[in-house]
Amino acid sequence: MRSYWKLIRTFVGLFIMKTLLQINTTVGWNSTGRIAENLGRMAIDAGWESYIAYGRDMNGRPQSASRLIKVGNRADMMAHGFMTRVFDRHGLASSGPTTDLIRRIDEVGPDVVHLHNVHGYYLNYEILFSYLSRTDVPVVWTFHDCWPLTGHCAYFDMAGCQRWMTSCGNCPLRNEYPASLFADRSAANHDDKRRAFTSLRNLHIVAVSDWLGGMIRKSYLRNYPVYVIQNGVDLPKFRYNEKTDEPVVLGVSSKWETRKGLSDFIELRGKLPRNYKIILVGLSPKQLRRLPDGIEGHLREDEREGLYNWYRRASVFVNPSSSETLSLTNLEAQACGTPVVTYDSGGMSETITPATGLLVRRGDVDGLATAVMQVVSGGYSAEECRSHIVGNFNRADKYQAYLNLYESLSDNTRLKIPDLVLS
Repeated sequence: MRSYWKLIRTFVGLFIMKTLLQINTTVGWNSTGRIAENLGRMAIDAGWESYIAYGRDMNGRPQSASRLIKVGNRADMMAHGFMTRVFDRHGLASSGPTTDLIRRIDEVGPDVVHLHNVHGYYLNYEILFSYLSRTDVPVVWTFHDCWPLTGHCAYFDMAGCQRWMTSCGNCPLRNEYPASLFADRSAANHDDKRRAFTSLRNLHIVAVSDWLGGMIRKSYLRNYPVYVIQNGVDLPKFRYNEKTDEPVVLGVSSKWETRKGLSDFIELRGKLPRNYKIILVGLSPKQLRRLPDGIEGHLREDEREGLYNWYRRASVFVNPSSSETLSLTNLEAQACGTPVVTYDSGGMSETITPATGLLVRRGDVDGLATAVMQVVSGGYSAEECRSHIVGNFNRADKYQAYLNLYESLSDNTRLKIPDLVLS
């Protein structure tokens, strides 16, 4: 009899549109916002209804194929920033906007909730996770960084810190994102996160690299299923053409914060021949004004428009980031036929092969210069770089893996037809 009712649920479910609701800081811009937007489009193409709840606008309300839910406003975000900077309580403000979001989630009735970055000055994670723990909805949570594992930082690897495995305290990265200027609440934050994040019964964690998956399995979240779905590249968009003879060294970031290695690029300028042209894309106006001679800089607006053209122009892409969970820019550059020189940090080693780039010890700018000149001197094939990405990092394949996960988790969540037990 139980099998009979399962067949009924499956049959009826074929005629009811399933609903995906994603939650992220942004939608349509920066790396996680683009991922959320594209996952929503994929779900729509597969017959799902798609919603994205987001906290931060970029030049007005974003355009999206999904139905959008705005969380909070600028005033609340500023108040959340104050609580972070002064009291180290990131993720523990924004009570009103989070309560409003929960009402919208109830109205939508999603079959799957997909979390991305729940940090970013717009959500109260305690309120959100308390609500999710009381529902039957499956939760997919993609970790794009390490913030959910620690009492403060998003990238513990840049300090070589391992305290997060047991508890935090005396945080060496207190002044890094999300920066606290006075208080160090990292020990209490670690306890608060552990209680909230381990309260869910139906949580499925996605890591964007094998390295990050290994870190999750060492944390208080080790008892949850962990899937590795690496970031993928939009192959029709990022394609290669013939390179020029001029040695062009390219660096790209949506935000050149400390860990991204802007200071290493400036030092690198003095270690390369003068005929090597260095181009940095994604700078703020202040950073642009402070660039030394010999480095061509471009604003963040230039990073968002036609990024593939920068990759195609480059002889070598250099990524001196001190900590990355994977690095989409490394992948995009290779898709455009450009070999990569990158620090060996986090999941960076998963992005290249000996035929497509070189790994350098983190912080070794002399080694960075040597590797750049080695790559420019020849021996790296644009076809080989492209083939590596086509075979391993096709975005369509990665998104299909997400859709398969949504489908496997969504059975019965909308219908809620009970199993009948006959006495």
